[in-house]
Amino acid sequence: MPMARASSGLAYPERFYAAAAYAGFGGSPNSSKAVISKFQNDVALLLYGLYQQATVGPCSVPKPRAWNPLEQSKWTSWHGLGNMASTEAMRLFVKILEEEEPGWYSTVPEFVVEPVVDVEMNVSSLKNPKSESVTQNGNSFPEPKTISIENGGMETQDKDVVLEGLGSVGVYGQWVQPSISGQRPKARYEHGAAVVQDKMYIFGGNHNGRYLNDLQVLDLRNLTWSRIEVKARPESLESLSPVPMAPCAGHSLIPWENKLISIAGHTKDPSETVTVKAFDLQTCHWSTLKTYGKPPVSRGGQSVTLAGSTLVMFGGEDANRALLNDFHILDLETMTWDEIEAAGVPPSPRSDHAAAVHAERYLLIFGGGSHATCFNDLHVLDLQNMEWSKPMQQGDIPSPRAGHAGVTVGENWFIAGGGNNKSGVSETVVLNMSTLVWSVVTTVQGRVPLASEGLSLVVSSYNGEDILVSFGGYNGRYSNEVYVLKPSHKSTLQSKIMEMAVPDSGTALHNTTNATRDIESEVEAGQEGKLREIIMDNIDSESLNVKSEENKERLLTALKAEKEELEGSLTKEKLMSLKLKQELAEAETQNTDLTKELQSIRGQLAAEQSRCFKLEVDVAELRQKLQTMETLQKELELLQRQKAASEQAALDAKQKQRSGGVWGWLAGTPTSQKTDEASE
Repeated sequence: MPMARASSGLAYPERFYAAAAYAGFGGSPNSSKAVISKFQNDVALLLYGLYQQATVGPCSVPKPRAWNPLEQSKWTSWHGLGNMASTEAMRLFVKILEEEEPGWYSTVPEFVVEPVVDVEMNVSSLKNPKSESVTQNGNSFPEPKTISIENGGMETQDKDVVLEGLGSVGVYGQWVQPSISGQRPKARYEHGAAVVQDKMYIFGGNHNGRYLNDLQVLDLRNLTWSRIEVKARPESLESLSPVPMAPCAGHSLIPWENKLISIAGHTKDPSETVTVKAFDLQTCHWSTLKTYGKPPVSRGGQSVTLAGSTLVMFGGEDANRALLNDFHILDLETMTWDEIEAAGVPPSPRSDHAAAVHAERYLLIFGGGSHATCFNDLHVLDLQNMEWSKPMQQGDIPSPRAGHAGVTVGENWFIAGGGNNKSGVSETVVLNMSTLVWSVVTTVQGRVPLASEGLSLVVSSYNGEDILVSFGGYNGRYSNEVYVLKPSHKSTLQSKIMEMAVPDSGTALHNTTNATRDIESEVEAGQEGKLREIIMDNIDSESLNVKSEENKERLLTALKAEKEELEGSLTKEKLMSLKLKQELAEAETQNTDLTKELQSIRGQLAAEQSRCFKLEVDVAELRQKLQTMETLQKELELLQRQKAASEQAALDAKQKQRSGGVWGWLAGTPTSQKTDEASE
C-alpha cells in the first residue's frame, strides 16, 4: 500500500505526541486496551514501555505481583529500557509506529501529507505483475530490484548475471540490488560491518529498540548469507580472556590481523569506559583485549578509523546522552590509549558522523548530528602536527545529515545514506580528498534502504575493480537488504574538477592547516612523483572525457604553472631543511655545553652544601661552649663575693679583738689571764 509521511513542519515532541494519540495513549484508563486492540501484544508492550520512558522517565516503580501477568509484562517492557533518554524513546516510538502503521500520518488532522512509494513497491514489479520470486534453500527472495535514478532512467540487472557474483555487475555509478541466497539476517541499523578476504561480516545493531549480538557473514564471491556460531571458550591464549558478547549498537567494527575488533557502542548496561573486544576468525570466539593508558569514556555513535597501526576515535554520545568531541588514539601494537589535545578549533560535539583518513596523515570528519540539528561541515585534523582546521568545500556540497556511512577508494571518499530528522538522504556523494571537491554519484527515489540512517558501507574488490556494498538501515522501517555500486571511471567528479580553477586544487588539503609540511617525505617523493600522481588522479583523459582541444590546452597550462610552483616550493623546502638541520646541530652542541655546565654547577653546589653543614656543626659547638663559659663566669663571681665576705669577717674579728684588750686592762684583768682564757 502507498505510504504517507508528514510535512517537514512536524517536529519533535509534537511528532511524538501525535503518534502517541494515534496509538491510543491518551491518558484514559482504557488507553492500554486501545493499544492492545490495535497492535500485536509484543508491539503494544514495546510502545507502552517507550511511551512511559518518554513521558515519565526510567522505571522506578516496584515490580507487580505475579497474579497480574499483564502488569508484569508492561513493567518488564518499561524497566528493560534502562536509562534511555526521553528524546530517544520518543524517536523510537515514532519509528516503530511507522513500521507497524505506515499510513498513520494520513489520519492525523492539521498535517499536510504527501505520497511516498513503499520500499517494496518497485517499478519492475508494476511493469511485470507476473514476475515470480526466486526460491532458495526454502526461502523466498525477490528478483533483483530496479532502483529509480534522478534523471528518470532505470537500471536493471539480469538475474543470471547477478547470481554469478559481484564480478558480473556491469552497471557503473548506480546502485543495484542483487539476488542473495541463504538465510537473511534480522533487519537492523547502527550495526558494525567489515570486509575480510571477500567476506562481509555484520555484527550487532538495533531492531525495534532492542540491541543485537549476532555475527553474520555474506560471502561476496557467491552472495550467500550464513551465521557464525560463536564458540564459548577460546584456545589457550594468555593475553585474551573469553567473555560473553553483550548486545550493542552504535559500535565500530574494524578488521585487524585476521580479527574483527569491536570498539565502544551502546549497551543495556554500559561500562564506565570504552571496551575493546576482538573476534578471532579462526577460533570463532570473542575476547576482551587488555588496554593500557586512560581509556575514553563509554560511548556510541563515534567514529573509529584505522590509520596505519593505530585506531583514531572521535566524538560520539556517552551513556548519559551527552555529545562528545574528544579525540583519542589506540596503538594496536602496544594496546595503549592516548588522549590528544590538538591545536586549532575542533568540530562541535556530535555523533553519527563519518570519518576517513587520507594519506595516513589527515583525518577528515564530515556531518553528524546533535540533539537539535544535523551538520554538513567538513573538518580536517593533521595527525602529524595535531592541528584542526576547517577547509573550504567546493563542488556540490552535500546537505546536512547524520547516520550516514562512508568508505574510501583511493583519494575518493564515498558517502551514502543518512537522515536530517525529517527524511532520509537520497543522494550518494563522493569527495576527492586531495582537492576537497564534492560531486553527486547517483540519486535514488522513494523510501529505499539506501536513503536510511544507520546503514553500513564497505568496499570489496573483484578482478581489480572496487565495488561498494551497503547493508541495513532505517527510514521508517528496518532493512536487511544488500545493494552494490561499482564506481564509474567517468564520474562527475573529474568533470567538475576540469571546469574549476585547477592550479591550486592539487594542494587544497595541504593548505588547510597552519602546520609545517613533512619536509623529509616530500623531498623523498620528489617533484616528478607528485606531478605524476596529480596527472593520474585528476587528468586522465579517459576519465575527464575532454571534449575540446581548448580544454586540454587550458589544463596543460595550469599543470605547467603548478609544476613551476611545486619546483619553487621544493627548492625553498630543501633550503629550509638544510637550515633547520644546521640550527638543530647548533642547538644540540649548545645543549651539550649547557649540560656540562649544569653538572659542574651541581658539583659546586654539593660542595658548598657540605661546607655549610660543617659550619653549622661548628656554630653549634661554639654556642655550647659559650653557654658553659657563662655558667663558669657566674660561679666565679659567686666565689669572689664569698671570698670578699670572708675577708671582711676576719677583719672585723681582728678589730674586735683589739678593742677588747683595752677594756680588760681598764677592768684590772691581766693580759696574760685573758690570753689564757682565750686559749681555753
